[in-house]
Amino acid sequence: MKHSPAWTALRILLLVVIWGASFSVYKVALNYSPPLLFAGVRTFLGGVILAVFAWPQRHQIRWKQSWPVYVISALFNVVLFFGLQTVGLSYLPAGLFSVLVYLEPVLVGLFAWMWLGEIMNWWKVLGLVLGFAGVASISIDSLAGHLSLIGTVIGIFTAIAWAIGTVYSKKVQGRTQMLWLLAIQFLLGGAVLTGAGSLTESWAAITWNGPFLFGTLYASLFGIAASWSIWFSLVHEGEASRVAAFTFFVPMISVLVATLFLHEPFTPKLVIGLVAIVLGIYLVNRKVKKPNLKQSAEVTERRSEASCN
Repeated sequence: MKHSPAWTALRILLLVVIWGASFSVYKVALNYSPPLLFAGVRTFLGGVILAVFAWPQRHQIRWKQSWPVYVISALFNVVLFFGLQTVGLSYLPAGLFSVLVYLEPVLVGLFAWMWLGEIMNWWKVLGLVLGFAGVASISIDSLAGHLSLIGTVIGIFTAIAWAIGTVYSKKVQGRTQMLWLLAIQFLLGGAVLTGAGSLTESWAAITWNGPFLFGTLYASLFGIAASWSIWFSLVHEGEASRVAAFTFFVPMISVLVATLFLHEPFTPKLVIGLVAIVLGIYLVNRKVKKPNLKQSAEVTERRSEASCN
């Protein structure tokens, strides 16, 4: 189904705002909860909310035929993405970590070329180089010991997991009902993360106060249910690499929110990294004009006539 440009723009704006604020909200909530338990609780609750909305279409679950799709999607989009993301936030400032995670659109451009047959050209190659240059710029302090090298590596692997999950969901669209794919991946992934947290962390370590409850509610309702419904619908409607380009606004908003409300530093290296990543994502998703076949034929014909003369 094709939607109007205005409706598409509104969904993109909502997605960017929700995800832009998420890192700072999660960073605060993590002061009152172990990381894996927080990741498990918020993703599982998000899955419950999605399942409630998807329940009228429960006949489309088709678990017997579709369980591999549900499991693979849950592994990359939830267990690895949210698990690594939540642990990584314990090592790095929210703004910096968000920049690493949002290398994902660059990786989507690469994976979509490899697995979906989307166009790859020199502009995209240049964009990939610039994207990784941006990551190097913001990560160089980690190598010097000023920032966590572990956090930087986790951030990069978080981006890789999300990119694989995004391209995979695009590849298998049509094999499952989208809302149930979302709901089941978060129910399965949330259960795994909660189980892992229960084995390695303590429920008694959670402080059930206002900031934690707000972070959990925001995460499950907006950070999971609302935003991922928007994200999946946009990816399924358009070319994966082009849709992913719009998320380059997210780290900008995240860094701005973290700077204003969490008083995190806004360094020159972070600015350079942001600019390089944004430019890289733009080039990866830059539209290339298709050659005019009629004009090309005319040029070829003139060259042929000239060579004959």
